Amino acid sequence: MSKKFITAWLALLALMMLNVQPAQSMEGPDTATLDSLTDLFAPVSFNHAMHVDVVANDCAVCHHHTTGTKVTDERCARCHKNSGEANSVACRDCHNANPFSAENLQKIADAELLFHTDKPGLKGAYHRKCLGCHQEMGAPTACENCHTKTEKGEAFYRSGKFAPTPGKEPASE
Repeated sequence: MSKKFITAWLALLALMMLNVQPAQSMEGPDTATLDSLTDLFAPVSFNHAMHVDVVANDCAVCHHHTTGTKVTDERCARCHKNSGEANSVACRDCHNANPFSAENLQKIADAELLFHTDKPGLKGAYHRKCLGCHQEMGAPTACENCHTKTEKGEAFYRSGKFAPTPGKEPASE
């Protein structure tokens, strides 16, 4: 075979490989609900299928990895490249809903080899992923766009029916 023929085949093979993407499970839900932080706010439901379309089926834009694959995020893969396939993509499986609880702080203090002492809590992880993209894409970013206060939330923030009446002194407790 001629050198030109081999070079042409290698070039064609390289071009074909550029279009090959790693297999990812696109079998996510049509809608998703984030409901683990609902003490003061109603659950946040969003159109998951639309978000999948927006990021061109690249699950790693929002998730560090996809179910059934190894970790792909380069920051995580530095240590976890041999960790095996992921069983879950749920943020709550790695990010603590109560990162500053006495129990979690003690867990961090007791783990000599724990590298993730600065890992954001669940609320921080959601906001880091959602807000940055929403700002970049011109999507809604006001708190109320996603977070509807519960009655307990309105009481806590003194809003809605718990809002102070102008000119009226709040009752002393």
